[in-house]
Amino acid sequence: MIVTVQEKSGFVPNVFLALAHRPDELRAFMAYHDALLYRDSALTSAEKEMIVVATSGSNHCLYCVVAHGAILRIRAKDPLVADQVATNYRKADITPRQKAMLDFAMKVAHRSDEIGEADFAALHDHGFDDEDIWDIAGITAFFGLSNRMANLTSMRPNEEFYMMGRVPKPK
Repeated sequence: MIVTVQEKSGFVPNVFLALAHRPDELRAFMAYHDALLYRDSALTSAEKEMIVVATSGSNHCLYCVVAHGAILRIRAKDPLVADQVATNYRKADITPRQKAMLDFAMKVAHRSDEIGEADFAALHDHGFDDEDIWDIAGITAFFGLSNRMANLTSMRPNEEFYMMGRVPKPK
């Protein structure tokens, strides 16, 4: 798993090194990560990363904001969106549908006990179905765990993440 990521990206993301402290947990973590982020879904890969970045920003997780911000910039093909979403998604240049998605993600992250039928209705009004809502909640909840472990371990972003997706690749 780590070798595959290193071959693809050219470096080993620090999350692998930190979580390798307990290899069984790293494998379980990555399996759940991949099940959430790489399954077929009506959410685009960029929208899934928006959820990660907004959640991580609200949880003050430096590692995840920087690392997943890089992935969001690449998937959205937009060098500005990750910084906007991490800082204040309500002011970001994203669609009303995406803002509704992130409103719900923030409620899952910080006030899940208040979720009710009105929240589901608001998402349905934006074209999300119940499976999409499950995806939004699952990604948000998983990254709540991830953010807390990254903060616990003082995980630092790899320097490579900072410029990814900000400038065109050399040809």
